[in-house]
Amino acid sequence: MSASLLIFLAFTVYAFGYFVYSRYLAEKVFGLNDERKTPAQEVNDGVDFVPTNKWILLGHHFTSITGAGPIVGPAIAVIWGWLPAFLWVVLGAVFIGAVHDFAALVTSIRHGGRSVGTILGEYAGERARLLFLFLLLALAVLVNAVFAYVIAVLFTKYPQSVLPAWLVVPLAVLFGLSVYRFRVNFLVLTAVFLAVLYLGMWLGSVFPVKLDGIAGALGLSPVMLWILILFTYTFFASSLPVWLLLQPRDFLNGLQLLVLLAFLYLGALVANPPIAAPAVNPSPEGAPPLFPFLFITIACGALSGFHALVASGTTAKQLARETDARTVGYLGFLGESSLALAVIVATTAGVALFSAHRFEELYASWDAIKSSALVAVVEGGANLLHAVGVPTSMAKTVIATLVVLFAATTMDTSVRIQRYILNELGEVYRVKPLTNAWVASAVAVLSSLALVLSKEGGKGGMVFWPVFGAANQLLAGLALLVSYLYLKREGRPTWPVLWPLVLVLFITTYAMLLNALSNFLKGDYLLFAVSSVILLLELFILAEAVRRLRS
Repeated sequence: MSASLLIFLAFTVYAFGYFVYSRYLAEKVFGLNDERKTPAQEVNDGVDFVPTNKWILLGHHFTSITGAGPIVGPAIAVIWGWLPAFLWVVLGAVFIGAVHDFAALVTSIRHGGRSVGTILGEYAGERARLLFLFLLLALAVLVNAVFAYVIAVLFTKYPQSVLPAWLVVPLAVLFGLSVYRFRVNFLVLTAVFLAVLYLGMWLGSVFPVKLDGIAGALGLSPVMLWILILFTYTFFASSLPVWLLLQPRDFLNGLQLLVLLAFLYLGALVANPPIAAPAVNPSPEGAPPLFPFLFITIACGALSGFHALVASGTTAKQLARETDARTVGYLGFLGESSLALAVIVATTAGVALFSAHRFEELYASWDAIKSSALVAVVEGGANLLHAVGVPTSMAKTVIATLVVLFAATTMDTSVRIQRYILNELGEVYRVKPLTNAWVASAVAVLSSLALVLSKEGGKGGMVFWPVFGAANQLLAGLALLVSYLYLKREGRPTWPVLWPLVLVLFITTYAMLLNALSNFLKGDYLLFAVSSVILLLELFILAEAVRRLRS
């Protein structure tokens, strides 16, 4: 199998998904209607609820959901062979992941732009809503803590990424002001700012930024100093109007990724390397079984519950027309899936472009790939870019910078989502301080920072990360449950949501049980307890939903 054939097959399925299946979902299942006002039109407060051009909003949604997940997950999962990873990324995206994002977005706009956790209260009762909201908060805190640590490590490891990663912040503010306040031509701005960002990447490779001296003078490690800087930034970023920073930043980052993806796919088509990985490798050394762990190792790119937080958190508050949900929600997810596909091609074919045995070296065992997954992505991607004339050193800088940028935008959005959930809790349970944006942002930042500091070196979030994969997919199942209950109440077709819901809940529950048992046998009673609590929450929420459904 050649890389070009794999790409052709994938994009044929993507085309069917968007032009045929998503149209069916929009017209026959959800009945999108532009005469119905969206929350952005009804509220339009100029801060969180802002009617937005669908292409700018697509950039925000695409960038917010596209963190490090669709890069790291597929890079690890191909150890089980390229075929299972390919099928889950492509078919999973078209029939499950994109449906999940689209359904969460539409369900949210039909409920005033509220989060899926709050909406659940209408269908499963107050207790289920409260437990679900606290589960969402816990996952958001974990995402913030882990991504802060990962970004700080990447800044330390790739100092050439620092300058372009921070350059995008003032550029985004200028872009937002130019579009919304000064009405400057949108296309001209886009071209100019994109060129400046790529100039910033070149400058970053020439002038790498290191904080070792400043960190030492303050008695901190460079990683810890970066963590503090990141949380200080997100405190302000999460409360600023979305049009001033969040929207334009994500839009510009999304354009950068699209340009990079175009060059990666062009390099794969030009070089057309054969796939060096086996089609199926069910028992790699030291790896857990392919089923069910493939389906939680690859989350973003095939299915991710975190996307429901984005869709019903920030995106639903900016949708200008109902029919835009098809482009933003469904197509946005296919964009992320195409990144996961590019990672599969880079790690299974690109790495072997100049070294026939490089794949075997990187994927010798499960323990080996844990530390070499990003190496495989950077090397494989750089090899594909080299095929179209990009110098290898520059290619590695570009890829490393984009990994940092997307991790940073996910953290930025996650803190804002956590603030929204705290605002909703404050409104529902009449805790007035939490209804204030700045107070809620402070609580979000401080709770995430507390988790970071709970372990030496800022690794507090990493302690609980092993349970995140299954918990994240469990959240996807519960988000599908909310959409199913909404469709059921409205008397609309439910099967496009029902069968993914059953499948996802079965796989993730099975994975959570295996994780809990494994942690217990290893003597890791903390993770065993966390896994058990999450399982109990799932069972309670499902029981409440079934009880309400029957009544």
